[in-house]
Amino acid sequence: MNKWSLEELLAGLHDDIEQKLAIARKAFGHSGTKGDASEHVWLEMLAAYLPKRYQVASAHVVDSEGAFSDQIDVVVFDRQYSPFIFDYQGQTIVPAESVYAVFEAKQSANSQQVAYAQAKTASVRMLHRTSLPIPHAGGVYPAKPPHHILGGLLTFESDWNPALGDALLEALAAGNDEGRLDLGCVAAHGTFSVGDAGILIAPKGKPATAFLFELIARLQANGYRANDRRSCLRTLAQRDLTPVRLSSPAACCRCGHQ
Repeated sequence: MNKWSLEELLAGLHDDIEQKLAIARKAFGHSGTKGDASEHVWLEMLAAYLPKRYQVASAHVVDSEGAFSDQIDVVVFDRQYSPFIFDYQGQTIVPAESVYAVFEAKQSANSQQVAYAQAKTASVRMLHRTSLPIPHAGGVYPAKPPHHILGGLLTFESDWNPALGDALLEALAAGNDEGRLDLGCVAAHGTFSVGDAGILIAPKGKPATAFLFELIARLQANGYRANDRRSCLRTLAQRDLTPVRLSSPAACCRCGHQ
């Protein structure tokens, strides 16, 4: 009788994502078709594996003052308590208060695509967000400050050599704080994430799986405290990572974001 293997299951998830992205890159000749297919791979993975309180879509984000973001490839938003979602003829509009994370999905990582993802992220974070007091049995909790919206970049390949080297660190450190990227995945090479210690580069391993668990942990930290689950998720993610490379905090995290 064969034994179950968690390690094999997690590796299989990554291998499936990487293979689908590779097929999208090689099989389609039209750049727009390649982009749409790659975007769908990431949307499909997140829709399947994120907790059901979250929904994902390619969308625009709108605020209460009527301002719109750029079109975003992957928006992770709250569906359980969202005041409204407008979806007409394939065009999805999500209220700014419901958004937890935004990602650009591209074929390959380079300085231009990092800057592009930073600009798209900034177009969402600059929107006005409201917050209301929360009634409870003993009274009313004061309105919570708006949570930090995660931003990132998802690709199959990297144009740099090495794929996750100094050029990536420099690109991530550039730009303003509103557009700064928090995490991302280069499926063929590894992941990056930004935290208190700086930019964490995790080469090789099973990047898609590691990215998924890191994203879930950060979403839970934004939505509610679940320290035991966050610890479990990060432990699982570390199974898929080789030793990491860390930049200095001063080089990448000027706003003191946690």
